[in-house]
Amino acid sequence: MLSVGLLLARPLLTGPLCVYDSAGFLIISMELGRDVQIRMATQLNEQSDKEALPSLLIQVPSRTIAGFDCVGRDNAAAPLDTVICIPAPATPPPAAPVPAYDDAQVPYAVSLSMPASPSGFHLSQFRTASVRRDEEPAVSKPATLQAEEHSPRLLKQTRFHSQPILHASQQLNEGPRRADTTRDKRFDPFKTFSGRLERQLSNLRGHPIDLHSPDSNISEETDQVPGTDRYFDALEGPELDTLRSTEVAVLPSDEKWPFLLRFPISAFGMVLGVSSQAILWKALATAPPTAFLHVSLTVAHVLWYVSLALMGLVSCIYLLKVVFYFEAVRREFYHPIRANFFFAPWIACLFLVQGAPIEMTQVHHGVWYLLMAPIFCLELKIYGQWMSGGQRRLSKVANPSNHLSIVGNFVGALLGAKMGLREGPIFFFAVGLAHYIVLFVTLYQRLPTNVTLPKELHPVFFLFVAAPSVASMAWAKINGKFDNGARVAYFIALFLYMSLAVRINFFRGFRFSLAWWAYTFPMTGASIATITYATEVTNLLTRTLSIGLSGIATVTVAGLLVTTMFHTFVLRDLFPNDVSIAITRRKPKFSKILAHFRSSSSDMKDLVLSVSKSSNCDSDSTTDTDPSVTKGKAEP
Repeated sequence: MLSVGLLLARPLLTGPLCVYDSAGFLIISMELGRDVQIRMATQLNEQSDKEALPSLLIQVPSRTIAGFDCVGRDNAAAPLDTVICIPAPATPPPAAPVPAYDDAQVPYAVSLSMPASPSGFHLSQFRTASVRRDEEPAVSKPATLQAEEHSPRLLKQTRFHSQPILHASQQLNEGPRRADTTRDKRFDPFKTFSGRLERQLSNLRGHPIDLHSPDSNISEETDQVPGTDRYFDALEGPELDTLRSTEVAVLPSDEKWPFLLRFPISAFGMVLGVSSQAILWKALATAPPTAFLHVSLTVAHVLWYVSLALMGLVSCIYLLKVVFYFEAVRREFYHPIRANFFFAPWIACLFLVQGAPIEMTQVHHGVWYLLMAPIFCLELKIYGQWMSGGQRRLSKVANPSNHLSIVGNFVGALLGAKMGLREGPIFFFAVGLAHYIVLFVTLYQRLPTNVTLPKELHPVFFLFVAAPSVASMAWAKINGKFDNGARVAYFIALFLYMSLAVRINFFRGFRFSLAWWAYTFPMTGASIATITYATEVTNLLTRTLSIGLSGIATVTVAGLLVTTMFHTFVLRDLFPNDVSIAITRRKPKFSKILAHFRSSSSDMKDLVLSVSKSSNCDSDSTTDTDPSVTKGKAEP
């Protein structure tokens, strides 16, 4: 009778062990910490001839059988757990020497498939499930065990657990699985350390990134910033924040982007609106024409602290965007309209200093130089592009938001004059006045090359009022009185304000955005300038005008606050996907446009209409460039 002894030992054993228990059972244990051998010995029955049968040696790495449950014996005092045991002979045969193998020399890796219940276990069903070579996986030789007519006697067991076994060679070849295999890498080109900056740092370290490798996350469309003409071709709207129907965004448009990618630079407009309100209520509380209102300074102080907290919050969030998504910030800076909003943080800081609950003469002069330095650097960049004949010349990119880059000069001049400075405020006042005249004329002309000016009125047009209002107060503070020069600037601002107010019905039907906050401080500036003028010319008309404009500005800011809260907590669309930074560097092919329309379930009729409109626009543009046709279309 063929007898086989097989034991699966505990993982806590420290080495191979071969013992005989009191009942004469042969027990062979193994260590799971390193590769050992399991020997299956054969033996003849006492009634048969003593002829040696070929023994079967199976080399099993210990990692292959990791995960098997060990079943304890009924005897709690037994030091080992057994699964299958058979009686051992009276005189145990001498153990054959076991050769040592390294991991690299193990010829086979065997996985055993155990039945779900020990009652159905027979040696006739015991066979190798898979035999694979580590170096030659294509060659496999199955081995079959010849069972005797009688099955071995099974011991009484308490329970049995069967668990799947992972192949050892697969574990060795795969290695530790990385945790970032499921990470979404579609936004990596806009990240700081996965885009252009990472490539520059890698080149400095001497390990350039292969742009043609399949594992590279660098996209050709996000490798360089699109040109100015590309922004005009791909985007539409007064703020160039809407993707045209024939364009395809670089980032997925059917899901919400990370919050930092959706946080625009125009969010600083909220700080401009609230901080300017703090200055307005401070003027209402201290100016003689409005002294009969008995306005408390507490309102101004509360608004100032709120604006200070808001400034800190918005600045921290945008600094995080600069750190983690620098490529998105770079695209905003090259945007024809968003570039002007980079002046907003520094103008808001100037407003905070003016509205502070202390005297302006107590503020150190270094604060003024510290705040005007970045404005001066931005002006060198922006104004230099206006004068050059490139794509960013003023006749090409002129739009009402350019007033943000102008008004900073007058706000700085006003603050410097209040602090007691002389030459610096005059310098910035002169620079701002020169460029404001050029911008004002360019916007009024509506040159044919300018495609950013909308046909309909938009809240952005209130920026026309900002520069002359602040300029009148700055000149009055520099000269020490509200003279004729200050009055000329104030009357220009007042006329522009009235011309926009009588057309209030044309401002309806536009989608709300955070940029609207930046259009509220011109109304507040006009109110403060009116109070300053009423201090010089005090009568019933100027007092009524001061109170009326102040009330309109306050109601407008309150309405924007309610609208912002509604979009934040009810609609939850205050920060939609900023598609203005996700345009492609080149115009997409028609096949991509068609695939985009199919994926978005759009009507093919809209596609045909949009393509026909674009072709008509191209034909009109070519006709306009023809001198002969231009003469024929000239107005009398």
